[in-house]
Amino acid sequence: MKSYVPDKGDIVWLSFTPQSGHEQAGRRPAIVLSPSAYNSRTGLMICVPVTTQVKGYPFEVPVSSRVVTGVALSDQVKSLDWRSRQAEFSDKIDSRSVAEIKAKIKALLEF
Repeated sequence: MKSYVPDKGDIVWLSFTPQSGHEQAGRRPAIVLSPSAYNSRTGLMICVPVTTQVKGYPFEVPVSSRVVTGVALSDQVKSLDWRSRQAEFSDKIDSRSVAEIKAKIKALLEF
């Protein structure tokens, strides 16, 4: 049986602990932004956490799937070891939501 490798647009559950300061902590969903080819080769994945605490911040992107509802925090981009943090597939988001997250990250980096 082939083991799971996170792919762009996947919603995964994983541990964000340890964390520091205002970073998201605990086991929570995240949106994968990097492709499976990168994730498989490096053991890392680029992602953003999802929270149910909607505050109306400009970098929040609404996420609604069969399993997860909340906002992706596109200003909290992470590169994480998905194996050691035990990433588990939950669902997929649509390509428009992925594009919106990436656009907000781009706007932040070009500010």
